[in-house]
Amino acid sequence: MRSHPPLWHPDLTGRTPPLLHVFQAEAGRVARTRFNTYADLHSWSVRDPAAFWSLAWSFCGVQGDPGPVTHIPDPDPLKAQFFPRARLNVTDTFLKNADERPAIIFVGEDGRRMLWTRAELKREVEMLAAAMRAEGIGRGDRVVGYAPNMPQTVAATLATASLGAVWSSSAPDSGPDVVVDRFGQIAPKLMFAADGYFYGGKRFETRDAIAEVAARIPSVRKVVMWPYAGEGQGLPGGMVAYDRFRQADAPDLTCAPMGFRDPLYVMFSSGTTGKPKCIEHSGGGTLLRTMVEHQLHADLKPGDRMLYHTTCSWMMWNWQVAALASEAAIVLFDGNPMHPDAGRLFAIAGAEQVTHLGVSAKFIDASLKRRIRPAETRDLSALRVVLSTGSPLSPGGFDHVYADWKRDVQLASICGGTDILGIFIGGCPTLPVHRGEIQCAALGLDVATFDERGRAITGVAGELVCRNAHPSMPTRFLNDPDGARYRAAYFGMYPNVWRQGDFAIQTEHGGFVILGRSDATLNPGGVRIGTAEIYRQLDRLEDVTDAVVVGQDIDNDVRVVLFVMLAGGAVLDEALIDRIRAGIRKNASPRHVPAKIIAVADIPRTKSGKTAELAVRDAVNNQPVRNISGLANPEALELFKNHPDLKT
Repeated sequence: MRSHPPLWHPDLTGRTPPLLHVFQAEAGRVARTRFNTYADLHSWSVRDPAAFWSLAWSFCGVQGDPGPVTHIPDPDPLKAQFFPRARLNVTDTFLKNADERPAIIFVGEDGRRMLWTRAELKREVEMLAAAMRAEGIGRGDRVVGYAPNMPQTVAATLATASLGAVWSSSAPDSGPDVVVDRFGQIAPKLMFAADGYFYGGKRFETRDAIAEVAARIPSVRKVVMWPYAGEGQGLPGGMVAYDRFRQADAPDLTCAPMGFRDPLYVMFSSGTTGKPKCIEHSGGGTLLRTMVEHQLHADLKPGDRMLYHTTCSWMMWNWQVAALASEAAIVLFDGNPMHPDAGRLFAIAGAEQVTHLGVSAKFIDASLKRRIRPAETRDLSALRVVLSTGSPLSPGGFDHVYADWKRDVQLASICGGTDILGIFIGGCPTLPVHRGEIQCAALGLDVATFDERGRAITGVAGELVCRNAHPSMPTRFLNDPDGARYRAAYFGMYPNVWRQGDFAIQTEHGGFVILGRSDATLNPGGVRIGTAEIYRQLDRLEDVTDAVVVGQDIDNDVRVVLFVMLAGGAVLDEALIDRIRAGIRKNASPRHVPAKIIAVADIPRTKSGKTAELAVRDAVNNQPVRNISGLANPEALELFKNHPDLKT
C-alpha cells in the first residue's frame, strides 16, 4: 500500500496529557519496565492479561470488588474466565459521584431540549427501580425499550441493571414484525415506550405498533409509556403513563451485587443472514471493555461531552450511554441528522460544546458530497475527537474531516460491533492518524489478519481475527443450549481464533484498512476483492449518491455488479459508466471494474444504516433472503430481483 504523510499528530507536551499516556506510565510501574511506544504497551496487554485487566479496572474507576483472581486462562477462549469472583453492579459505576454536573443533554428534532444532572439521573433511576421492583422485576428478568434515543430510555436501562435484570432495545421506527422477531425470543416482562417520534420534519404515532407488539409477546405484563410525539389521547389497555409508574417516594438506590459474567444486555444480529441471533453480554465485561475504549482509546475524561448519532437499535447506543461511567455527559439527539439541513449535528455540537462527536461513515460521505464545511460556520473549539463506524471510512472521508470539519482533531475510525459491544481496532490519542487507516489494535486484544490457512499476514488483505479471549466476548447466544451456534459463528474457520468477518489489511504503521465484510467479499476469477475498494472510487463522483456492489453467480464464475443511486438530474449514460469504470480501474484495479453497472431508485439497508449487501446478493442470485425483517426498507429488494439487465 502507498503510504501517506499523517493527517494529524498528537500533542503530548500539553499540561493535560491523554489518559493513555498516564496509563502507559502506570503500566510500566506494574510491569517493572518502560513502555516507550503504544506497540510496547499493547504487546504487554496481550501477554499479561491478568495484570492489564486488573490495572484497567482500578485506573478506569470501576466500582465494586474485583475479587482475588483476575484471569483463569484456557486454550479454548470460551472457557477462559475473567474476574470469576468479582461482585459489582454496573449502575454503581454509571452513577458514581451523582452531583450537579450535566449527565444527559437531550435535543429533539423538533427543537426541544432537556438537561438532567448526574443527581437528577440518579433520582430518576431510583424512582423507576422502585416501581420495577414492585412489579416483580428482578435478577435475570428481561426488560425492553421500544423507544427513542431519550433520557427516559437511559434511566430505564440503568434501573433495569440496578435490579440485576437484563435490558434490550429497539428504535421506534422498527415495525412490529421486526420487534417481535427480536423481543419475542427473549420473553420480556416489561416494556418501555414513547407514544411517537419525529423524523425528517414529520411526527409519527407509535401507539398502535406498541400495542400490537405487546399483544404478540405474551410475556409482556405491562407497557410504560411516556409522552413525546403523540397528541395526548388515552392509553390503550395494559399501558401506564411513565409519570404514574415511577415511585416519587422511592428510597435511596441499592443495587443488586452481580457476578462479572452475569448478563446485562441482549443484542441482536442484523437478521439479514437468518433469524436474528440473540447475543447476551455480561455487565462486568461490557462495562470494563467500554471504559477502556472510552478513556484510553478516545481520551474521554470527566466533564467531557459525547454526542454519538445513533438509535436504540444500534450497539453504538449502548456504547455511548457507557460514557456516563467515565463521568462524561452524553448528548442525545433523536431524529434525522440532515434535518432541516445537513449542518444539524454540527449546530448541536457547537451549542453544547461537544468534545467527542460520533457518526457513521455514511454520514461523513454525505457531508463530503454536500460540501458541508462546519469549520467555517460553527464553533467546534471544544471538539477533540471524531468517531466513525458502521462501514469503512474512505480516504476522501478522512480528508474531508480535516479540511472541512476541524484540522486539530483525532479522527478515530473504529471497527468492532454488536458481537463484542465494543471495538477490535480503533483510535489512539498518542499515535498519528494516517489517511484511510484505523490507528491500532485495541488494548488487551490480540488482533491480526489471517490468510485462508490461518497464517498471520501484513500488507495484504486477509481475515480480521482476534487470537485471545477478552472480557466482552458474548456470554452466550440465547436458544443455543450447547453453544454450537456461537462457536460456529466466530470460531468455525480458525480453531480457537475469533473471526470477525471483516476483510482487512494490516499496515506498516500497525494500523488497519477495512475493505468490507469478508462474507460479502467479491471473488471474480477466484480473486478476493473487498467491496469498500469499489465504494471508495464512487465517493469522488457527485452524480452517484449511494451504491451497492455484489457478486452475481454466472457461468461457473462470479461477475461484479454495481448498482448506483443517482443524484437528481443525473443520468446513467455511457459517459458516466465510462467515468465510473475508468476511476475504478485506475485507483483500484482492472479486477475491480464491474461487469454491469445498473441504476436503481433505492438500496436496502439494515436498521443500523448499513448497506445490506448480503440481502442484495441473495436477491440478485435468485436465492431466498433469509430474513428481510432486519431491513429498514425491505421493499427495495424488489428492484433487484429478476432485473432484466442481469439476464445478459
